[in-house]
Amino acid sequence: MQPDLVETQAARSLLDELLSDSKLYTQRKEYKELLDFVVRLRNFAPFNAMLLQIQKPGLSYAASGYDWQERFGRRPKPGARPLLILWPFGPVVTVYDVQDTEGPALPDDVMATFIAKGAIDAGRVSSFLRLLGKKHIDWVTVDTGDLSAGSIRLQKRASSDKEAHVYQLRINRNHEPATQFTTIAHELAHLFLGHLGPDRKLNVPERPSMGKTQQEIEAESVAFLVAARNGVKSKSDRYLSDYVTQHTTVEHIDIYQVMRAAGQVESLLGLSAHSTYKKPRARGL
Repeated sequence: MQPDLVETQAARSLLDELLSDSKLYTQRKEYKELLDFVVRLRNFAPFNAMLLQIQKPGLSYAASGYDWQERFGRRPKPGARPLLILWPFGPVVTVYDVQDTEGPALPDDVMATFIAKGAIDAGRVSSFLRLLGKKHIDWVTVDTGDLSAGSIRLQKRASSDKEAHVYQLRINRNHEPATQFTTIAHELAHLFLGHLGPDRKLNVPERPSMGKTQQEIEAESVAFLVAARNGVKSKSDRYLSDYVTQHTTVEHIDIYQVMRAAGQVESLLGLSAHSTYKKPRARGL
């Protein structure tokens, strides 16, 4: 699993301050627009895509200076204003909006690069089995009706720090692969959002208890992001649109945890496809 970019008190405090000071995402429209933006910028982890949306709403495509040069032969314009994101090898790294770069014209399909290559078919879904097993998540297919998509539960609690919790993920074997994929994302979201309790080995936080509705909206938000960023259109889109028409405020949804969990689900399932950067120089060089 990729290093956790945002599991620090400093990052959490920074985001809380940004959201509080800017009054962003307090209404239904702004929250749905944020989710759609994070879907579009698939070359960034969900949390970093959110940071870019806060800094420059309406941005269509961004990349690191290294990526612009290596992939597209472009470079930042003189005086271009960099945008900041978090990354595993240091506090922050700079990236640039496409409008702030110059060079050869971009390929026609570059703005659609957030769509994953290849469909989510039965083979792709089956490939997740090994990845889940490595994290002590047992996959069980069940023969149930259409209204029962799946579930996840803590099957065995670790008795010591050396052991790992064991989970059971149940998936309806009668559903199509795309539906199964969305269900997997939704149920893993419950795990990484802390709805099943904390798990130190999986970097799952301990969170205050919350109502069933809040849990489902958080998990459905993660499922929407993961599915849409990988070319799968799910019912999450309609479900969230209907819900946020009247109910969504910051009090209902922990946006920080939603973005964090979406990144963890993508990483666990091997779906990450992020921008690349120059390796940082050693200190003193």
